[in-house]
Amino acid sequence: MTRLARFISPRSIAFIGGNECEIAIRRTKEFNFDGKIYAVHPKREQLAGIATVKSVEEIDGPIDAAFIAVKREPTVDVVRQLRAKGCSGAVIYAAGFAEAGDTALQDQLLAAADGMRLMGPNCYGFVNGLGRVALWPDEHGIRPLERGIAIITQSGNIACNLTFTKRALPLACVFAIGNQADVDMSDMIAALAQDERITAVGLHVEGLKDLPAFARACEAARAARKPIVVLKTGRSEQGAKVAMSHTSSLAGADQLYDALFERHGVVRSTSITAFVETLKFLHFGALAGGRLVSLSCSGGEAALAADLAMGRGVSFPPFDPVTRPKVAATLNEFVAIDNPLDYHTFIWNQEEKLTNTFTAVLSGGFDVAMLILDTPTQPHMDPAAWLKTARAFRQAAQSNKARAAVVATLPECLPLDLADELAQSGIAPMFGLDDALTAFEAAARLGENWARSEKAPELAPANAPGGTDSVLSEIAAKALLKGFGLSVPDGAECNIAEAPQLADRIGYPVTLKVSSAAIAHKTEAGGVALNLKNRDEVAAAAQRMAKLSDKVLVERMVTGAVTELIIGVKRDPQFGLALVVGAGGILTELLKDSAALLLPTSRAEIARALKGLKVWKLVEGFRGKSGDPEAIIAAVEAVATFAQTHRGTLEELDVNPLLVLPKGAVAVDALVRMRKP
Repeated sequence: MTRLARFISPRSIAFIGGNECEIAIRRTKEFNFDGKIYAVHPKREQLAGIATVKSVEEIDGPIDAAFIAVKREPTVDVVRQLRAKGCSGAVIYAAGFAEAGDTALQDQLLAAADGMRLMGPNCYGFVNGLGRVALWPDEHGIRPLERGIAIITQSGNIACNLTFTKRALPLACVFAIGNQADVDMSDMIAALAQDERITAVGLHVEGLKDLPAFARACEAARAARKPIVVLKTGRSEQGAKVAMSHTSSLAGADQLYDALFERHGVVRSTSITAFVETLKFLHFGALAGGRLVSLSCSGGEAALAADLAMGRGVSFPPFDPVTRPKVAATLNEFVAIDNPLDYHTFIWNQEEKLTNTFTAVLSGGFDVAMLILDTPTQPHMDPAAWLKTARAFRQAAQSNKARAAVVATLPECLPLDLADELAQSGIAPMFGLDDALTAFEAAARLGENWARSEKAPELAPANAPGGTDSVLSEIAAKALLKGFGLSVPDGAECNIAEAPQLADRIGYPVTLKVSSAAIAHKTEAGGVALNLKNRDEVAAAAQRMAKLSDKVLVERMVTGAVTELIIGVKRDPQFGLALVVGAGGILTELLKDSAALLLPTSRAEIARALKGLKVWKLVEGFRGKSGDPEAIIAAVEAVATFAQTHRGTLEELDVNPLLVLPKGAVAVDALVRMRKP
């Protein structure tokens, strides 16, 4: 057993401190913890009924874990004493270390630990309902469980709040890990991925200090088929540096986190209620697909479900020819056999008939069946008829061995006792229709991710290059990229006066561009002339550009484009080089139709990103015109390979636009900024 595993599932615990330790001891005793508890205090005779000793050195016996709630300076000595006793790990409750700017004191703390695992500083610790322990100085709502969900957060208050929920969330453990001087998110994910009792892991993330380690831990969880759901703050991040290229305005750090999560099968939630509901649904496992069937006795509810599913990765497919007559046979002629199904109230409060209808519906092989059921919860109301409906649905799910959920459109309309009963039967009790559909979509996407056969590329460390940077000329940038397989137009650079003769040799129509690395966006500066058909037009355009530079780039004009794309590379201080693909040309920043990929990447990952773009519909075919998807993928691969080869010196890159043709894809503009080592 590793030190961390022994620490979070201890058989002996030392509590060092006063009031916070007394609370933590009470929380552990409430679990009926049957291991050994030690209490340490220099003056008090007992803590929560446990006789004290005056120092750690007086403890006679092994120590698996410790909860230290003393001032920050003496904490270092206590850690040193625990390490000498062979303790596996300690929660550091005190604040005032690196998070407050005192890195020297934190270094002393880590040196004193000398490999003993530390959670914190500035943290609440953890509650482990599986091991019946609570190194936790506050209230919590976790009960002893045999299996369930674990949540890891940096915030003690959010951890408390998540344990207080009344949503039938099977929460087995919560870890509030503070400023992560030692034990971090990656360590916890890796440890929990190996615990068969943990069904899913939830993360509340403010920041990640070691992205490659996080990626490796998530891959371990993915290999173990352990769902991870993340609620990451920072989506509204402002002030991302917009550099010379369009690429930097398309992909900020938050989009790169999305790319990291998508690569490694991590589900991202954008609200805390969706976070809870998605975790709860994934407690029962991922989905093979997003084919849903909905049952309700209301046309309004059926329409609401259909509307809320729009734009999500789930659908309500029609009943197949075998299932449709089976369902129809259980209902009268006034019921339309559609999905979502409004079964009306003809069979309401008739448990046998409800069971027959639900059994027929759930035989249809859908990925998940949901019963929309808002149950009376106020004391003067009688919920008996609604409970009959829930029982009928449970019977149908069990007889079909179908994945099922009972969904209340309003969260307060699902009684907790009914929710607990459903969960024990393997039916997910979902609080809120919108969050339920979000959870179903997440489970379907996770199942799709898990079904991929390719190995995820390993994230490289973000090593920032030194030295001064400079922008290459367009012709130099294109020549470099052409060497890696990117298709560029025929062309050459010349003096202003030589432009007509060069155009004659290349062949008309041509494009004329000012040749100056100092002008990043040539169109806005008046440095681009398109579709020039003869010598006179070239000469006139060249003279207009003479005020910008004494040289121009003459290229063969590429015509017949189906659409325009952008391929870019940006350098992020945390992620290193990242690739961006999206709608290009003048629509780049207007549409913001883009996807980010971490480097290195793979052909399969590139293809998925491209197919997720709205503009990809033009490539697939629109009004009789279609593009060359293989040529686009090859172009993106060429840029990615170039970036990987030059990852030590490349600062940013823009290919905009990449003209997509019926056969081929040509980069008609390129910007490359490199650093000299």
